Amino acid sequence: MGTVPKDRNGRTVTVGSRVRIVELSPMFLESLPQSEVDDVRSMIGEVFEIYEIDEYGSPWVGKGWSNPDEGDYRGHSVALDAPEMELIDDEAI
Repeated sequence: MGTVPKDRNGRTVTVGSRVRIVELSPMFLESLPQSEVDDVRSMIGEVFEIYEIDEYGSPWVGKGWSNPDEGDYRGHSVALDAPEMELIDDEAI
């Protein structure tokens, strides 16, 4: 396993921790297909529960978007680096 993941303030995050995405790497956003950029960018400022920490120590969160009018569902998972997330207390939601 990689290093123990921390948020931007040095607080340890684990599976089940709730984090707010405070930024996403411009390099990461530029690597996405243009059709996905707005969806992924909309995750900034939202709170997510970490559902996995991978073998490199990266915490993962995910979000789905539903468009019933078009019968469409899209989802995206994102591995976060420390500067991109802030651990929140449940009372802060």
